[in-house]
Amino acid sequence: MDIISLLAISVALSMDAFSVSICKGLATKKFSVKTALLCGLWFGGFQALMPIIGYFLGAQFEHFITNIDHWIAFGLLLVIGINMIREALSDDEDEDCGDSCGCTGFKTMLMMAIATSIDALAVGVTFAFLKVNIWFSVLVIGITTFLFSFAGVRIGNIFGSRYSKIAEITGGVILILLGCKILVEHLFFG
Repeated sequence: MDIISLLAISVALSMDAFSVSICKGLATKKFSVKTALLCGLWFGGFQALMPIIGYFLGAQFEHFITNIDHWIAFGLLLVIGINMIREALSDDEDEDCGDSCGCTGFKTMLMMAIATSIDALAVGVTFAFLKVNIWFSVLVIGITTFLFSFAGVRIGNIFGSRYSKIAEITGGVILILLGCKILVEHLFFG
């Protein structure tokens, strides 16, 4: 696989993480390099890990994985999105972290990272068939996703700090719509 194709795949895979990072940035009151780095590391790390898992699972489980990946992503994004909207509409302020969608806590970030990287698992299966250098490929995918995620947090924060609650609700709706998009694409166009 040539580098241009690999970069195109990397950018395509990072778009879900980019969208979720924008939502994370929307929900933060003040931009934090730590939050942006954590999002980048979580999303970039999982985008790199999933193709490795897919690569080693290979064709043996391809049919099973492609039959449920969209349902898992949909469910996780739906739960996270509903939680963001619910917390934005509540009167409680999250004093500890400046955002109402669970900060960068382990549970929240794990769910988001899995939801945004499931497609990368299927890409890893494809890489096994194409005899791609998996280690170089996951390095490119991980770095690309890290950069997009870091930028997404900053972009979201620029808009979120001005429009607080409406931005959090919008972020939740975007996550739900992203989950629906993934589900519809796999059910009707996949």
